[in-house]
Amino acid sequence: MGRQHACRGHHELLSGYVAPRVEPQHAADGAFHPRRRRRAAVRVHGERPDHVDEAVDGAAADEEDRAADVRVRLPRGQLRHDGDSLGCTRARKIRQGKPHIQVTRSLAGDVRVTSAVSLEAVVREILTSRVYDVARETPLDVAPMLSYRLANRLLLKREDLQPIFSFKIRGAYNRIARLSDAERSRGVIAASAGNHAQGVALSAARLGIRALIVMPRTTPEIKVAAVRRHGAEVELVGDHYADAQRHAERTSSESGLVFIHPFDDPLVIAGQGTVAVELLRQCREVAAVFVPVGGGGLVAGMGAYIKALVPEIRVVGVEPIDADALARSLEAGTRVKLEGVGLFADGVAVEQVGAYTFPIAQATVDEVVRVDNDEICAAIKDVFDDTRVIMEPAGALAVAGLKRWVERNLVTGRQLAAVLSGANMNFDRLRFVAERAEIGEGLEALLAVTIPERPGAFRAFCGALGPCVVTEFNYRLSSRDAAQIFVGLSTRSRQDGEAFVLKLRALGYETADLSGNEMAKLHVRHMVGGRTPHVETERVCRFEFPERPGALLQLLDALGGRWNISLFHYRNHGADFGRVLAAFEVPDGERSSFEAFLSGLGYRFQLDEGNEAYRRFLGFAPKA
Repeated sequence: MGRQHACRGHHELLSGYVAPRVEPQHAADGAFHPRRRRRAAVRVHGERPDHVDEAVDGAAADEEDRAADVRVRLPRGQLRHDGDSLGCTRARKIRQGKPHIQVTRSLAGDVRVTSAVSLEAVVREILTSRVYDVARETPLDVAPMLSYRLANRLLLKREDLQPIFSFKIRGAYNRIARLSDAERSRGVIAASAGNHAQGVALSAARLGIRALIVMPRTTPEIKVAAVRRHGAEVELVGDHYADAQRHAERTSSESGLVFIHPFDDPLVIAGQGTVAVELLRQCREVAAVFVPVGGGGLVAGMGAYIKALVPEIRVVGVEPIDADALARSLEAGTRVKLEGVGLFADGVAVEQVGAYTFPIAQATVDEVVRVDNDEICAAIKDVFDDTRVIMEPAGALAVAGLKRWVERNLVTGRQLAAVLSGANMNFDRLRFVAERAEIGEGLEALLAVTIPERPGAFRAFCGALGPCVVTEFNYRLSSRDAAQIFVGLSTRSRQDGEAFVLKLRALGYETADLSGNEMAKLHVRHMVGGRTPHVETERVCRFEFPERPGALLQLLDALGGRWNISLFHYRNHGADFGRVLAAFEVPDGERSSFEAFLSGLGYRFQLDEGNEAYRRFLGFAPKA
């Protein structure tokens, strides 16, 4: 199928569905309601920016005027009409001076300019960014299948089509291209495990500058090779990005190499903001734009530009639920540093948003949506179905957030855009994505069912399942009274799975839904053993460790031999970090010393013997 034209005069949707020209209205209860789009009325007051504040304050009492239409107040002489620059007859482009935007009515999108941040400098840098010497303008494509399913017109900003398959080339090149001659002669250094590394390497090569990239030792060889292919030197240090960053910063101060930050730099932010320039030129009539968030460089740049030109467009950040630094920071009103971050969406696995990016996000981001790994996997599949391209987890993050936002707010008939930020997927990780995509879409339910342990009971249970498609069946005798069955069922939706649970319970089967249980999905479904009467004092723990040759043996060496290991499961998921489920026989009097021992290992861990999947299938079973 050929590429669809993203933005026509009337929002013609495939499959006969036509999205009306609407914008979301943000009600006091947080719900979103469709409303006819109308031209924003721009009023010009005074000659100086401070006159704007006076005008806005004076309008506060004019309730009827404020309810009539949208008014964006700007100082006189601060705008010029430049339809060609944005490809839209009503487009306006900031030429000079502080935009100082105030919106006099709460809409779906709003902008909050505070004393801590001036959008003027950000927008000016975006408009003067040097990115197209190496980056390309990426298309804004319709996602026909996903649009039909969600009853909205979905547009995908294809940053996966950049030379390094990621938007990161924009910010990296803009930063390096603006170096002075003296700085260029010294060279550049960066710390990254992926896309930023390739962006810096390619940018430096195009500009004839020496580049040193510090990467964690856990970085897959394919990514290391890609950086070297662009001519950069690579140094492998530590197991985590934080280790590589500390080493890069120390090397920069000692050697004079210029450190290129992956997100917390005004020129990097400006380079990433050019994504929004293209998006608004390609299609201005969007209700909301969904942007993946790690350190905040992309959402800050895009948010600043969108709010400066079309403040009624809603800017929505999307984060993994286990790497939600921006969401927590916005809730706290200050930058929050996470104690640990999930590593599945490694492109956005950042402990703390940037000092530059955060105040811009405060002023321009309307909300942040959190999604889990299963939803990300489902979004990867959705994008593949529409484009035949496989996104990396962070690359599909915005689509996952868009889907959750639409479902949560019951949104229909809107035109929504999502940024596909990258497609540097590790091939080995596809197995994990395929396994979890069905659960993330609600197309597979994982259930734990208790049946009587007597002849014919298993056959009767299979009959109760009826004609549904069984994706998985695990059973082993563990008790003479009752049997625990681990079963996977193909479903049409989450509601379908919930209805099946109610059906089994109505038939007298004790049933638990494990579809959201991480231990069940990662470990228990691959273990057929049974409960045992020999582990009354068992402590259960889940570990994460850097996935590299010899790492599993190092973990076992660290665990030592003081406490007997009574359960162990490891499976390679093709990720940068491996996951182990282990259990230890720990007498009651040694529990505190055992926990202190775990804390001193240096591995991320979680005690989890209360997990329902463990209790049903693997835990202690008293003797009859």
